[in-house]
Amino acid sequence: MPHGMRTVTDVVKRRRPDGFEHEVTAGVHAGVLGASDAPDVVCVHGLGCSHRYFLPLARRLAPRARVAAPDLPGFGRTPGPAEPLDVRGLSRALADWLRATGRGGATLVANSGGCQVVVDLAAHSPDLLGPVVLISPTMDRHARSAVRQLARLAADIPRERPTLPFVVGLDYLTCGPRRMAATFRHLLDDPIEHKLRHVRTPTVVTRGSRDPIVSHEWAAEVAGLLPDGRLVEVPGAGHALNYSAADALADLVRPLLSHRRPNDSSTTG
Repeated sequence: MPHGMRTVTDVVKRRRPDGFEHEVTAGVHAGVLGASDAPDVVCVHGLGCSHRYFLPLARRLAPRARVAAPDLPGFGRTPGPAEPLDVRGLSRALADWLRATGRGGATLVANSGGCQVVVDLAAHSPDLLGPVVLISPTMDRHARSAVRQLARLAADIPRERPTLPFVVGLDYLTCGPRRMAATFRHLLDDPIEHKLRHVRTPTVVTRGSRDPIVSHEWAAEVAGLLPDGRLVEVPGAGHALNYSAADALADLVRPLLSHRRPNDSSTTG
C-alpha cells in the first residue's frame, strides 16, 4: 500500500457523544479527531481502557494533528477472541491496523500497559514506529507482582481527575473481569526492559510526579535503556496524564509532529 493511503471499511463522520468521529478498519474500531490532512498521532490505551480516555489529549492536539485512538481487540468497541491476547498478540493487532490505515510512522502516544504494546511492536515491526511518547510505562520490574500493582493503582485513584473512574470504569465493565485479569497477568509477565533497545526513534518517557504506579526511578531506568530516550516529569500529576494533565502532555507531543518517519505500509511483520 502506498505511503499515506488508508483503507477504512467504515467511517462515521458524525461526532458521537464521546466526542470522537469513528472508524472501523479490518474489524478494529478507532476514535478519531482532527483534520484529515494533519499529521497523524496514534494513541494506544492501557489495561481495560479504550479510546475514550484520550479525549482530553485529542481535543488539545486536534488543531494541529489527526488523532486516532484504536480500541485493541477485546477492549472498547473492538471485539476480541474468546482467549484474551497476550502482549505480542495485541502488538501484532496494532501493527496490522497501522498498515491497514496507512498510519505507520505516525507519532505513537501510549499510556501504562499500552507502552508495553508499543515497545513490543518495536521488537517485530520497527518500521511502523515514528516518534514515541511513553506515558507512565508499566510494569516496574522492581514491583512486578499483582498485589503491589493493585495497591499502587488504588493509591493513584485520588490523584486523578474525579471523572476518570467513571470513564475507565465503563470500559472495565465492557471488556469484563475475565479479560481484564488475563491481560493483567500477560502484562505482569512481559519484561519491557529487555525490549526497550528496539525503540530507535526519538522517545519521551513521561510520568506525573505523584504517580504511585510508575516511580521516578523506574521511569528514569526506562528512559536510560532507550537508544534515544529522555524523561520528563509533570509536577503534581498522577498516572493517566492523557486524561488528567492533557495540557502538559500536548506540549510534549506537538514538537514531535514534524518527525514522522517515511514508511512502507506494505511491510509485513
